[in-house]
Amino acid sequence: MNRSRASICDLWAIGSICLSAAFLLCGYEFARSASNTLFKATFGTRSLPIVMAMTPIGVLAVLWIYGRLLSALGPRRTLFWTSIGSAGIISLTTYGFNLGFAPAIYLLFIFKEAYVVLLIEQYWSFLNSTAGENQARKFYGPITGIASIGAIAGGLLLSQLAEPLGTIRMPYFAALVLLPAAFFSDYGYRRAGEFPAGGNAPSSPREHLGLGVLSRSRMLLIILFVVLTTQVVSAMLGLRFQGILQVEIPDPDKQTAFSGAFFAGLNGVAALLQFVATPLLLKFVPIGVIHIALPIIHIFACAALIATPSVATSGTAFLLFKAFDYSIFRAAKEILYIPLSFDARYRAKEFIDVFGYRFSKGAISLFVALGQRAGFVFESAFGLLALTASSIWLALVWNLARHIKPNPIRTDRDQTKG
Repeated sequence: MNRSRASICDLWAIGSICLSAAFLLCGYEFARSASNTLFKATFGTRSLPIVMAMTPIGVLAVLWIYGRLLSALGPRRTLFWTSIGSAGIISLTTYGFNLGFAPAIYLLFIFKEAYVVLLIEQYWSFLNSTAGENQARKFYGPITGIASIGAIAGGLLLSQLAEPLGTIRMPYFAALVLLPAAFFSDYGYRRAGEFPAGGNAPSSPREHLGLGVLSRSRMLLIILFVVLTTQVVSAMLGLRFQGILQVEIPDPDKQTAFSGAFFAGLNGVAALLQFVATPLLLKFVPIGVIHIALPIIHIFACAALIATPSVATSGTAFLLFKAFDYSIFRAAKEILYIPLSFDARYRAKEFIDVFGYRFSKGAISLFVALGQRAGFVFESAFGLLALTASSIWLALVWNLARHIKPNPIRTDRDQTKG
């Protein structure tokens, strides 16, 4: 295949993955808001740290299954079957809860934390194997923007459907849209082809998870700790926002409708950043500077939340974190993976960006849950914890910036196109 044919093929493949991500994130809006509301209505707000603390166990199990499937089926079929399987699990847990089996909402809450990152990180593994750095700087912002259009649509639909149909039926929509997501991702792989693994197949659970290549790379280790720290910020801001929301809007259906509108607005801000700010920043600003600037912004947002806690300040701080996370931070982080090996892009990356994201939130939530059991009241301290984590994040990316090499070149994908 010559270079021009390969480029055209890649654009079709990238477009298909964008559509998959749009469908996935559209459905996730139904799964996220509905499971949050149903869980709080069933077990109370104080149980949120407990279920979040249990999430890493479920995520690790999902990752282990993913690693085995990747070795047995390859990346294309693994993505297809994890998409279909996710639709089945969401449907079954929702059906069980609707039949009156209350613990099913625990399973749904944990699984919705796992499936969305597992699938989205597989999309990014595909993109990081298809695009070079120059393409990434041009297209990663718009790619995340197209995906956010699906999330915006999901939030708007949820805000309109939650009250007339009931929150209890909303997760079924998340399962339904995973079917076209699976179709488009498979089409993308058929256009671009699968990518060479390089070396021998993993021979141990540790290698299936990518822990070997992770332990040998200073860059990957720093990225892991950055992810862990950012998710402490996310967990603290999310818990603070959900707690204030429960106090001010206790009615479940009204709260779900408000959440749908809020996340639609959040994704609208993210889309603006993705289509406009991210391409410009990636083109004109060094990656290291971008990584340093983000935690500084969050330090100021957390300070405002501490000074005047309210739905407005907690919602703004949470919105800023998520909007930047979905756009500038995501694109700047993914570029770091481009020059790395197959195992780094498909195994270590999934461990970092799936388990790392959820483990950090689970660990801090366990800490909060244990503190609550001991009689401590943490709600007012969530902003301070987020501020502290943002400061640690700043120190980490200051170190990371020194290890970023300009103009990285990946050879394995290029060799298959030559």
